[in-house]
Amino acid sequence: MPSHIPDDPALHAIALEAGARLRAGHHMLVTAESCTGGWIAKVVTDIAGSSEWFDCGMAVYSYEAKQAMLGVHPQTLEVHGAVSRETAIEMVSGALVHSGASVAVAVTGIAGPGGGSADKPVGTVWIAWKRRGGYARAELFQFDGDREAVRRQTVAAALRGLEGALA
Repeated sequence: MPSHIPDDPALHAIALEAGARLRAGHHMLVTAESCTGGWIAKVVTDIAGSSEWFDCGMAVYSYEAKQAMLGVHPQTLEVHGAVSRETAIEMVSGALVHSGASVAVAVTGIAGPGGGSADKPVGTVWIAWKRRGGYARAELFQFDGDREAVRRQTVAAALRGLEGALA
């Protein structure tokens, strides 16, 4: 198992495209990441000049971090769990509140190999996108593969989904 986030030319290309769209729209991006542990932020900051369109990223695995850093309500976590539409929406909203960004993406899921259940198997990921003062969307994904594959697919989907928030 790799002990670091591997370089990935395909993810780099997706991030370049997202960065070009963010820059063209004069937007700044913030990320709130649970199952990817900062991988989205890493991929976008690998791009020279990303400081023009990337504000900050938050890796928030614990319930406590989601609450303290993003304002996720304890009741949301108790009732729906960390891997839910409701939590993803509160994460993406909190990321905008706690940053200077105009566009946010939040990811929360079960990358595995453990942690899955019948209702939420490994590979279950919620991604939410939001633009300050407007667009908001959350989508459920079911990714296949091992931990790295689930995380890689999550990063790609999160970056591709920014297109809707920027339209």
